Order: sequence, then C-alpha cells, then structure tokens
Amino acid sequence: MTRTGRKGNHRSKKKHIGLMLAPVVAAAVAVPLMNQAGAATASEVSKDCAEDSSKLENCQFVDVQFKRNNLGPNKRVSTVTDNCGSTSDATKSFSVSASVTRSITLEDGFTASADSKLANSFFEVGAKFNTTEFRIQRDDKTVGFAFSRTDTVKADHVAFFMWSEKRTDVSGFLKATYKDAQDGQKVFFAPKEGGTSVHVFYPQLLKSGTPDGRLWLRNVKCGAPQASELQNSSDGAGVRPGAEDGTQPGFQEGGPDVLDIEIPLSEIAAS
Repeated sequence: MTRTGRKGNHRSKKKHIGLMLAPVVAAAVAVPLMNQAGAATASEVSKDCAEDSSKLENCQFVDVQFKRNNLGPNKRVSTVTDNCGSTSDATKSFSVSASVTRSITLEDGFTASADSKLANSFFEVGAKFNTTEFRIQRDDKTVGFAFSRTDTVKADHVAFFMWSEKRTDVSGFLKATYKDAQDGQKVFFAPKEGGTSVHVFYPQLLKSGTPDGRLWLRNVKCGAPQASELQNSSDGAGVRPGAEDGTQPGFQEGGPDVLDIEIPLSEIAAS
C-alpha cells in the first residue's frame, strides 16, 4: 500500500512539472517576436533618412503614384496698391516676384538636407518624371521670375498679385538600409512598404525655364477683413509678404468682396 501511494505521488509530481514548462516555452517564443516589433519605427526611419544618419547604409525614396498639375499654396507675390476712398478706377504699378523649389513632406515633417543620400534619391526619381511635355525642377535649386507691370485697381479697392505654382506630386515611401542589422533585419520602411504618405512636389517649368502656374490680380473691397488686415499690418501693406502656408483664398474663392482676374503667363515675358 505504501509503495502504491508513493507511485501515485511520483506521477502527480511529473504532471505538475510538465504543466509548468508550457508557459516557459511560450514566453521564449514571444521574446523574439517582441524584439522584432520593436525595431526601427517609421518615425525613426524618417528621421534617420532626413538627417543622413551614420547608421544608414542607404536610404531611397520609392515612388508609387503621381499627379501632374497639382496647384501649390496661394501666395501674395506683389506689393499692395491702395485705391480706397476713390470713386474711380486707377492705373497702378506693381512689382511682382515669385520663386519655386522642390519640396518634400515626410511622415513626421522632416526635410532632407541637400547632400543626403535621400536627397539624391529624390533627384533620381524626379529625372523619371522630367519629359518633353512636362519639365520639372528636380533638385533643390530655386527658380523664379520678377517683373513690373501696370494694371487697373478698382474704385475703393486694394489690389495685389497672387500666385499658385503648378507641381508634379510624386507620392511613395522610404526604404532605409541600415549598416548593422536590428534584430536580424537591415531594411525598414516608412511609413510602410507600398505606402503613399511621403510626398515630393516637383515644380513644373515652362519651356522658357520659368515656373508654370496660375497668376492673378486680386482686387479686394476696402473695409473687407482681408483688405483691413493688409492695410493694418505692422510692417506696411506694401512690404508684407504673402501667406506662405496657403491660408490665402484660392483663385475666385475669396468671396463677394474679392475680384480675381487671371493673367496669362505669356504676358510675363512681355511685361
């Protein structure tokens, strides 16, 4: 009886030990999976690529899709001429200047330096979209135009020139190759492989080499909020630059107090 009892206890201990091993094995499997998930994140990839990190072997922008003739931010590109209080239209002189450059929007707002591996990749992708029909500015050099011309300012209005550049929007993702493997992996993507949230805007150029886009003369009724803002600016309405972030209303989107007249770009050369 005693032996039988001991055997029973021995079998019970074996079962107990066997049950304890199962979670240990499961934990061992989970560790590498957790490490793999904790490798380079999309934001880290964007930051390393933008800053040309020494940890990188290479970084590339991979294009997925594109859109031609994408209009950029609406900017004021001339001095403001005041004809407030007048009961008749007036002919006024304007000094107009605008410039464009390639712009890059990464996942976390980072931008690439001109001499980084990533910037070179942007140039190479741009070359692919530069055709006889669509000339684009591929590098980070700035191109623009400047001219003077006279135009009509309506009675009791302020007037100025507005500009919106035409761009080729190429969207895709970043492919980063690290010098040293992280958890057995050297290649990482941002935001993900096949993603389209990284945008590179290549300004489109006319055959003359000047920027392509929409140029228009905007007359704003005196007393309207937009006119008052320009007139009351601390540095003077004739000096203050336009909104660089695109907050200005677009062409024919200014409301009942705003009159927009488009100027053909062919007239710029003649001015």
